[in-house]
Amino acid sequence: EFLRRLTRSYSERGPPPSELYEDPRNENLLVWIGAPKRGRLIPRDLAGVSPWDSSVQGGDACWEGIRVYRGKILSLEKHLRRLFRSAKALGFENVHSKSEIIEAIFRTLAANGMRDNAHMRLTLTRGEKYTSSMNPKFNVYGTTLIILAEWKPTE
Repeated sequence: EFLRRLTRSYSERGPPPSELYEDPRNENLLVWIGAPKRGRLIPRDLAGVSPWDSSVQGGDACWEGIRVYRGKILSLEKHLRRLFRSAKALGFENVHSKSEIIEAIFRTLAANGMRDNAHMRLTLTRGEKYTSSMNPKFNVYGTTLIILAEWKPTE
């Protein structure tokens, strides 16, 4: 509650949620964020990455968009192969394991009660740096995984 009070002005910065979200359930989602073995679910209005994260410092990330239909994740293996190939091509080190990512996906979907008409954006960043720089040698904490799952029916 303390953090919610501190961030109230941020959450009240724009139009009311009833005007923003096509599906009102998207207002109170839980988002997965974290380094390997340190990820966690965070309420949407409190979610964020460190200003030291490579995605903030230099846009250093790769991502996949994945749909959920009738209790199944569409082409999950194919999406994960592509995500890992992208991370390898970018030279990411200390990357989340496949099993960590799959567990985080299912925990995120379950926590949000999603089994159909959902879309996930999986973002994998090079991770947090211990100092501001474009040099990847300062990334010592492992990649950052972000899973944004939203209610988005196909049109």
